[in-house]
Amino acid sequence: MIDTLVAAGHPVLTCCRVLGVSKPGYYRYRNRTTSQTQLRRQWLTGLIQEVHVASRGTYGYRRVHAELTMAMDVTVSSRLVFMLMHHAGIYGLPGPARVKRLRGVVTAGDLVNRKFHRAGPNELWVTDITEHPTREGKLYCCCVLDTYSRKIVGWSIDSTQDTRLVLNALDMALRNRDPAPGGIVHADHGAQFTSWAFGDRIRRAGLMPSFGTVGDGLDNAMMESFWSSMQIELLDRQRWNTRVELANGIFEYIEIFHNRRRRHSSLGYLSPIEFELRSELPLIPA
Repeated sequence: MIDTLVAAGHPVLTCCRVLGVSKPGYYRYRNRTTSQTQLRRQWLTGLIQEVHVASRGTYGYRRVHAELTMAMDVTVSSRLVFMLMHHAGIYGLPGPARVKRLRGVVTAGDLVNRKFHRAGPNELWVTDITEHPTREGKLYCCCVLDTYSRKIVGWSIDSTQDTRLVLNALDMALRNRDPAPGGIVHADHGAQFTSWAFGDRIRRAGLMPSFGTVGDGLDNAMMESFWSSMQIELLDRQRWNTRVELANGIFEYIEIFHNRRRRHSSLGYLSPIEFELRSELPLIPA
């Protein structure tokens, strides 16, 4: 406090008298050497700022702590990371609002029943469409997410939300993953997903379509969670002038940030690609 007042041009003697500090005591404090603990905390704060900037300003203290300990091999407690971020005024983006649970809703045709966890890749894909405005008009994005690793395995962007939009995303997922027969593709009851063309494409690939309850976001909660994250971390952070500008932003968010860099708490703070690569490593016999 007193250093701030002195730096602002106030006389040292006046500041000491107002704050009840002796003048010799102030100069002893000012001239003392920086301790090793203070130096380390200053160094950690610098690393935290770098991690926060690299995360596009999205990470809270838990993901920052994971990045420091898992990627940079820095030994530090999550409590200290929280404290240093608080003192430096560094904060993550707020999480999505909780969805109000609908009770007593029949889920006909639902092969998932809100059980999204799977033990291997390509066993369950979830898909949905989101929209966002630009100065030119709305842009629509359809994504296909593998619930095993939270990786976006297929996506498409267009100025209209028709069946072609969802078919392009599904075709990209099929090309990228080449899934074995028996997997599930779960969606809501939107006209694009209940169309004959979409269902036929799923069945021809040897997969099974699944649909949640009409109007219940919890039946596709994992996809809704991804949309909420993208809304907070990308879409709502600026005004988008053109559809091309927004499309480029979505591409970079999905392919560069979400799939390759964003640390997910449900994956032990690994990125989706890193989680899949580690899962593919052969077990070393004891």
